[in-house]
Amino acid sequence: MPNTNGDGTRAAVLCRLLSQVRESAAGGRSLVAIDGLDGAGKSVLAEELVQLAAQDGLRPVASLSIDGFHHPRSVRYTNGRGPDSFYRDSYDYEAFIRSVVIPFKQGASVVPSFWDVDADVTVLPAQLDLPQNCVLLVDGIFLHRPELRDLWDASVWVQVPFTVSVPRGNERIPGTYDSDPESQSNHRYVGGQRLYLAECSPWKSATWIFDNEDLELPTLRRLSEESAGNPRTENTVAED
Repeated sequence: MPNTNGDGTRAAVLCRLLSQVRESAAGGRSLVAIDGLDGAGKSVLAEELVQLAAQDGLRPVASLSIDGFHHPRSVRYTNGRGPDSFYRDSYDYEAFIRSVVIPFKQGASVVPSFWDVDADVTVLPAQLDLPQNCVLLVDGIFLHRPELRDLWDASVWVQVPFTVSVPRGNERIPGTYDSDPESQSNHRYVGGQRLYLAECSPWKSATWIFDNEDLELPTLRRLSEESAGNPRTENTVAED
């Protein structure tokens, strides 16, 4: 477990991020993206923020994942198994907007998941009731695509290089993929994410950049605190 003592530790940074996230769209519902490379730590970060928010009784925070809105396997692989199809064909964004974004903005219940990607079957609809003043975190990859970018009231870019994200992500399914980002087993996934970085420069659109390379000592920066083309951010993420 990461060390959680001291002002520069993970607990302190999480508290700062939670405080700032809660300021978005104050007085109503706020939709906040947590974007980053696969394996960057997006889902864990969302879970940490939800758990931390539950401890103080202030503005409530909930989360769901874009991974509940994959296309069926037949659609995902219609255009092949290369990087382009991974980037362009993985997710059903219309279903996500219809099931989550529109009802959330209207103050209604949301459907947090549409498709079970592992079983490749439809998920039985389940309603998620949320308070009217809550923050809903949506974690996943590709969340600053043009068709999604304007949906968010705020967003986080979870920054790590591929040399960290690939082995970290592959720990979830040990023995399946090589830890080297350049290996053939990672070609579809790393290549698809590189297309996304090249086309969308997501760190330039994010409200906050959460550097998660060191799990014990992450750092948090607002985009306004640096130039949008910050060389360290761009080179570390896009070229590693």
